[in-house]
Amino acid sequence: MKVNVKMYLSLFRIRFHRNLQYRAVVLGAIIKGFFWSLMEVLGYIALYHANLTGFPMELSQTVSYVWAHQSFIVLFTVVFADGEIYSSIRSGTVAYELVRPSKLYGRWFCQSASNRLSFALVNCLPVLLLGLLLPKPYSLTLPSSQAQLILFTVSALLALCVTVAFAMLMYISLFYLVSQRGIQMMVRVTTIFFSGGIIPLPFFPDPVLRIVQWLPFAAMQNMPLQIFCGSIMGTVAAKGICFQIFWLTILVLTGRAAMEQATKKVIINGG
Repeated sequence: MKVNVKMYLSLFRIRFHRNLQYRAVVLGAIIKGFFWSLMEVLGYIALYHANLTGFPMELSQTVSYVWAHQSFIVLFTVVFADGEIYSSIRSGTVAYELVRPSKLYGRWFCQSASNRLSFALVNCLPVLLLGLLLPKPYSLTLPSSQAQLILFTVSALLALCVTVAFAMLMYISLFYLVSQRGIQMMVRVTTIFFSGGIIPLPFFPDPVLRIVQWLPFAAMQNMPLQIFCGSIMGTVAAKGICFQIFWLTILVLTGRAAMEQATKKVIINGG
């Protein structure tokens, strides 16, 4: 089956430019991200001062992880700014989507990815800059080498795709549910916790970490953020990227099959 890449890129670009218009929302996100990161950093510094050798990551790595997490948080959030998709399923206007020449899965995937990327690009740079301007030990430390930066960029793009692919499964489940609120709450709590959004995954107890590190959540923000802060490097980082590709393939194939099955049984009531 031939995929019209140009069409999907156009959909991505249109959605991207549209989201950049919400300047007040962006400014609020920058202010919130900076002060929330600062509070988290202060909390971790207090913990490290109490027991400097009792943590799996160095203090500078943990501080950089916190700043990077808040800077790119929108990029790796599964439940984010996709109200149009929820509304189209609930109201039945998804029927118009189904008769368009492009596949529904690819169109929603591009829309969802563009929503995250547009908000993340205007949010991340100011927060990263503010983090760099602070004195040690409160400041952000950038990747130490070009290779580390390249690995982070590749891993971040893959993490975005894994996040969106997982979100697609949530959207597809709404074809069988009356309301999206329940599934949103479960997905939000689960993905934030097990992807390292509350605490970095290396801080998990070993018995829990041995299981969590193989789940798709570990292929989301956990991998690029650990590469960014230098917690994993070189061959380990490359293996982590392969792990992300594996889960992205599984989630996309599962999502496309589930979408085909769900849209075959869609019934639209009304005139």
